[in-house]
Amino acid sequence: MYLSTVRPGASDKGAPARRFVAGNVLALGLVSLVTDVSAEMVTAVLPAYLVLGLHLSIAQYGVVDGLYTGATALTRLAGGYVADRFRLRKLVAGLGYGLSAAAKLGLLAAGAVPGAIGAVIAVDRTGKGLRTAPRDALITLSSPADGLGRAFGVHRTLDSMGAFAGPLCAMAVLALAGSGQSYDAVFVASFCAAVLGVLLLVLFVRDRRDELPPVRASLPRAFGLLRDGRFRGLCVAAVLLGATTVGDGFVYLILQRRDDLPVWTFPLLAVGANLAYLLLATPLGWLADRIGRWPVVLGGYTALLAVYLLLASGHGPLPVILGLYGLFYAATDGVLMALAGPLLPAELRTSGFALVQSGQALAYLVSSVLFGLAWQAWGVPVACLVAAGAVAVALPVSGILLKGRTS
Repeated sequence: MYLSTVRPGASDKGAPARRFVAGNVLALGLVSLVTDVSAEMVTAVLPAYLVLGLHLSIAQYGVVDGLYTGATALTRLAGGYVADRFRLRKLVAGLGYGLSAAAKLGLLAAGAVPGAIGAVIAVDRTGKGLRTAPRDALITLSSPADGLGRAFGVHRTLDSMGAFAGPLCAMAVLALAGSGQSYDAVFVASFCAAVLGVLLLVLFVRDRRDELPPVRASLPRAFGLLRDGRFRGLCVAAVLLGATTVGDGFVYLILQRRDDLPVWTFPLLAVGANLAYLLLATPLGWLADRIGRWPVVLGGYTALLAVYLLLASGHGPLPVILGLYGLFYAATDGVLMALAGPLLPAELRTSGFALVQSGQALAYLVSSVLFGLAWQAWGVPVACLVAAGAVAVALPVSGILLKGRTS
């Protein structure tokens, strides 16, 4: 991992330049690392808290989990438009990070009231919705086109370091606080980490307004991106694949119940999956730049298909399932954005990312609700087989949509 001395966006004429990663990408990765430590300190325990602590049914949890991501759809579009229209990508991302930091303090006052917790989570998700597309746009504007897989791989590696460390930090804070039932210390520590992430963004991340043509974004131009057959095909494939993805909490709850794991070990399941993500994100980003990004994305969803089949069987080894789940994220999260980047004009890059991410968020909302209902009505094996069938159908269709239309 190196800082780049090559002008972002310049053509890559020499082999040595391929080994470099822009300083802005590294700075954004550090911001994401610290922010994910903050976020995962809280979210790693939410599924167990809501289902095992507050006794929500699986169907109710499915609704909450779907809203947790699906509610960001509109804020992603709004944030993407504002960031492009006024060329303030760093500012919009900073507002998103700031809202998520404030939400951590809100958890101190929410107590065990489900409605209050839901409101705080909504604020946190609004922040995530605002920041994601501007952040990814800054990565693409800071990197050469043929190095986007590598750039997103490095960023997602740093991001996953935070996701790996967050649950461990939460467990350490609880141990030091001397009470396994009071989470106030975790919320305060999470807030402090979130504030540090905002400071890193302010001090070390550069906006990329100098790289943009003198054309202002507009809503008609943003939605007009869908007239491009290549980008429209990518969006349709992203929605189809997103509709096959159930929430992490479902996977971890199934494993916790199957193996009868103690509740205090629940965050460690996220640690295991994030460790695989951490180890694989950069190599898979590099591979995507070499062999093509769409085969890597489809390979990631093939790993997800294997996860569903192993969960349905009830006998899959825990480390194998967590490793495949981490592989799925490493092969799809950043690589999908690297796939979209070259299809979008620089002045509408954030809006284009927001369209892809919003479609996936809405599809995820539907899939989580349906999976929760299927689990409650038919049990885990049938629900997982239905999810596996959805992936099996979406993979060839998405392959047709992506092959030959994207790099």
